[in-house]
Amino acid sequence: MTHLKYFFFLSLFFLGNRSFSQDTLPRITVKNISNKVIVSWTNTYGANISTINIQRSSDSIKNFITIGSVLEPMNRENGFVDSKSPNPKMFYRVFVAFEGGRYFFTASYHPVKDSSVAISDKIEDMIPGYKNSPANTSKTPGLTPIPSPLSPPPPPKYVFVPSKFIYIGKDNNVIIELSEATGSRFSVKFYDEKDNPIFEIKKISEPFLIIEKVNFKHAGWFYFKLFDNGILKEKNQFYIPKEGKTGIPPSEMNRQLK
Repeated sequence: MTHLKYFFFLSLFFLGNRSFSQDTLPRITVKNISNKVIVSWTNTYGANISTINIQRSSDSIKNFITIGSVLEPMNRENGFVDSKSPNPKMFYRVFVAFEGGRYFFTASYHPVKDSSVAISDKIEDMIPGYKNSPANTSKTPGLTPIPSPLSPPPPPKYVFVPSKFIYIGKDNNVIIELSEATGSRFSVKFYDEKDNPIFEIKKISEPFLIIEKVNFKHAGWFYFKLFDNGILKEKNQFYIPKEGKTGIPPSEMNRQLK
């Protein structure tokens, strides 16, 4: 399905004289075309980008979930098609990660209705050269080869998406940022990568806390469980670099804790 969404998007750039423009990162364009949400952008960061995930939420500032990722994040013209949006009032944003561990989230956007571009439902009608290729593979420069319709898609690859509530700051200390932290609603438990408990904060009453990295005793992966009134709000992980280092090493980017 991810392949189909990706090639479906690419077809928008090859529809005769019709044009489809998009904003340049860190801005994105989100349009509703024929009841399909098209999230698109122009990338001027080049090959420095390692991962791009598309996220969707019914709220503009929280509750975002990752709905997919692009196959070639370094492409200059890129995007994603959401054909199963629950309703037309959803919000969309993009998570961009760079080699070396830096990342950012774009602002969130509502889809804008656009009827100026007609979209075919058949891939063979959308991709130039698809019908004429013996292997059903696009020969258009810059396009990823299209797999046979009978070939199963590759298994999804885990990509680390940092938490917006608990993350590593510029000094490699752990930041807890909870704008709704009042009273004793929130609590958090920290664990090492072998699932051994480290410590717990039972009452988080401040919206912004800094936990010094020395409390975690060593560099590496750790994970946490964040609770809101005793209900699990988020389970995620973070990486504390070695002394003098910053970011997540490329070899650790796709490591997933249980």
